[in-house]
Amino acid sequence: MVRRLQNVPVEVRKKVIIYEADIAEMSTFALATIFRNQDVVINTAGNVAQGRTFTDLIDHIVTSLESIPEKERPVSWFLAGAALLDIDESGRRGVDLPLVSSRYWPHRVNFDRIYQTTLDWRILCPGPLVDQPPIGLDRMRFSLERLPVAMPALSEMIVPYADAASLMIANITLDNEMSRHRVGLALPVGMRG
Repeated sequence: MVRRLQNVPVEVRKKVIIYEADIAEMSTFALATIFRNQDVVINTAGNVAQGRTFTDLIDHIVTSLESIPEKERPVSWFLAGAALLDIDESGRRGVDLPLVSSRYWPHRVNFDRIYQTTLDWRILCPGPLVDQPPIGLDRMRFSLERLPVAMPALSEMIVPYADAASLMIANITLDNEMSRHRVGLALPVGMRG
């Protein structure tokens, strides 16, 4: 689903069914109708800088998914930032720190909304994503709930879009090890973005 069809390369348009729509403008029923026929929903819509608009969008998507009968619901991937991950054994997250919270609070609000559902959800929480050749999942590090790197080595979490997409696509089966977890992603040991 895209907002503008002309932004999708022609070779991609020939391979997939594309819905052109603004998710925020769709009714819960219309969105759920599209989601119901999918095995997985990978949401990359929205941006933390949009604040309340972003949290309203995620709430709308989650509400649409929740309206589908439980046995028909797709696996649901969401995207957040590394600040949503625990930074140490205490359970503190980056979004709990005052300077980080002032900018990234929407990730906390979205997580709280997603966490309360019975969806089979996963939230990928990388550092900045970059348009570079993939490293390959076999070399990447991932973690559940915590940063996959020691502080302050956050430059190891600047990862290619392709590796982030590969991780999500490789984990779309129901109830797998990433189900209902925040997932960190990092470059191989010693590599920096």
